[in-house]
Amino acid sequence: MSNYDPDTQLVKELALINCRELGGMPLAGGKTFRKGIFLRSGSPEWLNDEQIREVKDYGVKTVIDLRGIEEFKGTGNPFAEDPDVKFYNIPLLNGDPNNDDDKTLEFITTHTLGDYYVIIGEEMGDRLAEIMRVLLNTDGLILFHCAHGKDRTGVVAAILYLLSGASREDIITNYAISYEYLKDFLAPFMRKMPENIRHILRSDAHNMVTFLDYVNSKWNGDIANLLLANGLTSGEIEALREKCIEK
Repeated sequence: MSNYDPDTQLVKELALINCRELGGMPLAGGKTFRKGIFLRSGSPEWLNDEQIREVKDYGVKTVIDLRGIEEFKGTGNPFAEDPDVKFYNIPLLNGDPNNDDDKTLEFITTHTLGDYYVIIGEEMGDRLAEIMRVLLNTDGLILFHCAHGKDRTGVVAAILYLLSGASREDIITNYAISYEYLKDFLAPFMRKMPENIRHILRSDAHNMVTFLDYVNSKWNGDIANLLLANGLTSGEIEALREKCIEK
């Protein structure tokens, strides 16, 4: 039984929603995921000037926005033009969730979120490889985020944990806890939604189970195979793994 406690990864000093350190995750062989290299969160669009400074003072040097192009255009990102920060928009969504007629949104509301995570693996593997390459080759603290920090962000976090040797159980726990951290923020949105589509604002464990089962069935249980198939080299994968594991 794992002794993993996701609450120990919460970053309470920053105003970012669902903000967590990836470090501290138990890994195979008694190892631990390295602290101080990766943060995950929801969108920083809500931050005021003082809160933006606090993120930079915390040590963030690079921001990767995983939101779709239309999402990014719609709200912007306070770090996009910041001279102190390297910024990347690498979308893990083909569509606009703010458009009621969007086909991707229709799919997500009529399927499970886990089904969409499989689409990310199947249709956006090149972008996943690009994200991993940025995470590997960038020094300093890196923040990656989507809208709420649970879905696209959760997939990227799961890939990093799979590469590093985290257990299936702990990866699912790390994913599912997002809704607990987001409940208060999401409550007003949840109340306005029909009950049958409220699942898109939750982080039900079965969604990550679906993604992990996909990795097992399609990629022989090794997420590295997905990344290799999309252009990442074995040397890059090993270097990223080394970067993630505490010595």
